[in-house]
Amino acid sequence: MTWRMPSETAPQERVWMAFPPPRTDADDTPGEVHLAHLAWSAVANAIVRFEPVTMLIDPASLEVASELLSPAVDVVPSPLDDAWMRDIGPTFVLDDDGRLGAVDWVFNGWGQQDWAAWGLDCAVGRTVGALAGADTVSSPIVNEGGGIHVDGLGTVLVTETVQLDPLRNPGLTRADIDAELARTIGATHVLWLPRGLTRDAQRFGTRGHVDIVATIPSPGVLLVHSQRDPAHPDFEICLDIIAGLATTTDAAGTPWRIIEMPAPRTVRDAEGWVDYSYLNHLVINGAVIACAFDDEADVGASAILTEAYPGREIVMIDARPIFARGGGIHCITQQQPQALLLN
Repeated sequence: MTWRMPSETAPQERVWMAFPPPRTDADDTPGEVHLAHLAWSAVANAIVRFEPVTMLIDPASLEVASELLSPAVDVVPSPLDDAWMRDIGPTFVLDDDGRLGAVDWVFNGWGQQDWAAWGLDCAVGRTVGALAGADTVSSPIVNEGGGIHVDGLGTVLVTETVQLDPLRNPGLTRADIDAELARTIGATHVLWLPRGLTRDAQRFGTRGHVDIVATIPSPGVLLVHSQRDPAHPDFEICLDIIAGLATTTDAAGTPWRIIEMPAPRTVRDAEGWVDYSYLNHLVINGAVIACAFDDEADVGASAILTEAYPGREIVMIDARPIFARGGGIHCITQQQPQALLLN
């Protein structure tokens, strides 16, 4: 059986999310938790206007979630450590007959981070796959959905600092990862970016997820994050990544048309250099749920997304409370493609 991860622009059945549960972080103030609840709910309520949403919710959060979520959002009580469904959930795939599969990667807290807990979240991939009625595709490698982007035609973008992280996959080589991505998501052409953004490489980051760096909105086209402020350490990183991608092709051998997405003008917050990125958006049926930052660059980003995804409504949501916790809109969602056959 051959499995293939469709493009994120392919027709979808629903989107899966997880509601931020109570955490033991000393710095996680009630105000910050409330802002997170508002942000996650805003994303879910925006998506459900276009397609179904299923939200996993820790039993301790059911009451507050019921006050914030649209009644149209389907709720599944489930114990949780955190709420990054892109990373803890499965990666959905289809076989040659259009049957749904769910790749259950190993999840170990983004490479055994000392601040992370994953005793509950490591089971979410299998749980969501079962709820979706998908065939389980078990993988022995540590990987997260935020660490891959595909075109649905064989190309996948990854970063050396994630899949080759010694605290994720010690001893594995590029060839090992290439082979496993071919088996699980149908990748025939793996493009290895050297790293991710600066903030994401620091203590509370993922060590370099690709989904704030680049994405593939259509065959042969790359949208790439571009930091325009020379003072920001991501300025040189983005130049290197864009120059490197310009020498590559997609799985069909076609050189990329690269569209640079300027970063927000905001470059710092209270913690240091930000990794705010408009690339961390979610494509759904009829719309794109995109990050806004109350920034003068928001309007230009919306225009670029409108051109990159013709025929889809661009819905901008303030993503600063999500980025404050370590990710964006793409990170907290996972799309389930439309299957042709029921399992």
